[in-house]
Amino acid sequence: MPFTVDGVVPWGRTMEEYCGMFDLGERDLRGRILGCGDGPASFNAEMTAQGYSVVSVDPLYAFGAEVIEKRVEETYDVILEQLARNRDDFVWTCVPSLPALGQRRMWAMRTFLADFARGIREGRYLDASLPDLPFEDNSFDLALSSHFLFLYSKEFDLDFHVRALEEMLRVAPEARAFPLLQVGGAPSPHVEGVIDTFTAQDIQARIEEVPYEFQRGGRRMLRLRRLIAAQTDG
Repeated sequence: MPFTVDGVVPWGRTMEEYCGMFDLGERDLRGRILGCGDGPASFNAEMTAQGYSVVSVDPLYAFGAEVIEKRVEETYDVILEQLARNRDDFVWTCVPSLPALGQRRMWAMRTFLADFARGIREGRYLDASLPDLPFEDNSFDLALSSHFLFLYSKEFDLDFHVRALEEMLRVAPEARAFPLLQVGGAPSPHVEGVIDTFTAQDIQARIEEVPYEFQRGGRRMLRLRRLIAAQTDG
């Protein structure tokens, strides 16, 4: 089925939020980062402005800025209304109120839109998606998945999650995914299977708490690392 913008609910997050969601330190930020499913986040634009290296992939980027902006305008009030109805499902500490959240999200999306055309020209925004990425092995130091893997566990099965994370580990030695909850707040049923699968492949797989929580109970990320065998003299 072809990807259409009508099925997209754009909701942009900031660099500050990415740093919290993925517990990104300065060493992480200095590396080559791939964002999978970044959508209209301002992470790429903000990172680039500060001299860091980020490439974002999302099928949303097949559409022009005008189309994406129109979709933002169509869905913005609907999303805020849904959040208002379910406000008890969220933690209002990182973001103090619903109006503040709306302002932050719109700022992130406007920042993304202002950067989009330049980012397309520079190859920072690419129309691509998991589990097939258009990069050579080890093109990046760190691959991130924000609010895609595990969040849509009903739509994507365990096999898809494994293939997607394997692809992230093909292009980078480390992959992180956040959050580990489904839409609605229930824990994803795929987390245990993913950990078992990669542990059996001698991939370091662990769940870590991060300094960010908005979706109630969503304060954990999955970190996967390829283990490099120790070199010994023959």
